[in-house]
Amino acid sequence: MRVLIIGVGTRGNVAPYTGLGMRLREAGHEVAVAAHEPYAELVTDAGLDHLPLPGDPLSALTGRFSISAFKEYSEQLMEGLTAIAEQEADLLLLGMAGAPGCHVAEAMGVPSMGVHLQPIDPTGDFPPLLSLFRRSLGRWGNRRAARLAFEVPAAGPMLAGMSTKMRTRLGLPPMTPRALYRRRESTRWPVFHGVSPLVLPRPADWRPGLEITGYWWPLRPRGWQPDPVVRDFLASGPTPVFVGFGSLAGARAEQYTELAVQALRRAGLRGVLQTGLRGRISDDVLAVGDVPHDWLFPRMAAVAHHCGSGTTGAGVRAGVPAVAVPVMNDQPFWASRLTALGVAPAAIPCRRLTPARLAAALTTTITDPAYRQRAQALSVRVSAEDGAAPVVEAVNQLQVTRGPGRRTG
Repeated sequence: MRVLIIGVGTRGNVAPYTGLGMRLREAGHEVAVAAHEPYAELVTDAGLDHLPLPGDPLSALTGRFSISAFKEYSEQLMEGLTAIAEQEADLLLLGMAGAPGCHVAEAMGVPSMGVHLQPIDPTGDFPPLLSLFRRSLGRWGNRRAARLAFEVPAAGPMLAGMSTKMRTRLGLPPMTPRALYRRRESTRWPVFHGVSPLVLPRPADWRPGLEITGYWWPLRPRGWQPDPVVRDFLASGPTPVFVGFGSLAGARAEQYTELAVQALRRAGLRGVLQTGLRGRISDDVLAVGDVPHDWLFPRMAAVAHHCGSGTTGAGVRAGVPAVAVPVMNDQPFWASRLTALGVAPAAIPCRRLTPARLAAALTTTITDPAYRQRAQALSVRVSAEDGAAPVVEAVNQLQVTRGPGRRTG
């Protein structure tokens, strides 16, 4: 089958699909990933085809938010997704932000499945991840709020208008967000979640078809070797800690770097920073660019990070304690899961982060052996999971039931 994965978003929204795509390719399928141009090499290094999506989500996120900028990015994304209908495909796999791809699949006459990195379906277990609610609203309230997020998107008329425009351009009849959600539920549209069930147990009140499979580990870049500067730094003294803030760090590189350096100095620790700058900052602090977390994190004494889904998984896999510094969107949720699992102390929201608070949290995670013991025990179990296997099995089964598949374009 020709499988097309739509990975809209920044690096963390694309990288897990390289691991999933590789497994599908090993199973005999042709795999392409639609992603924004800055992440093309991430896809091609995994031996997968890259389909470019216009626009740069990182610029939209790190710049000053405006309705006009969001509208411009949405228009570009809509054009890019609509153009995918001209490609050849037998199946579309849609990331959460690529949900409008369901219109594309309908226009192409091919099935689709969800491959989500965050749990957004209604449940009483927790409030909706991408809403303004951070505290539980009670089981009924949590479910109702999540369902409303599907039926009445937070961006209101703008996203509803994008859906209407896409369907018009694709020659499809109009359909409201509520009608789309009802169709999604009545058909039990399958959604696989690339996160460990040990980190996020499957909610018991989820409908059939919503599965938590285990992480889809990103691939290392082809031919990657660690920079000798990094190796030398790691060997030159006590085990350092990691401090990083994800894709958003670049917009505030100097601010985040200075804060981290002050925290490390207070705590008397060596550190590897991923804050947007590069190079030796002092004898005890090294700033790095893109270094695969599966190589770097096991060499750290602790990891302080923004709690994106992929970074959270990498830290869990490495078996090192964490300091959770969530910034936005689903990150407070993953931070709360790390705390609940006992591998991190209470989270420090990024807006409240100070050198003193970061230093204290890092000291706690390193000096209390219980954090490392729990992290190592969790790592052993998570590392034994095969998160890609259920998705590969579902795709293989679809091929059996549909035959060779219908190709368009």
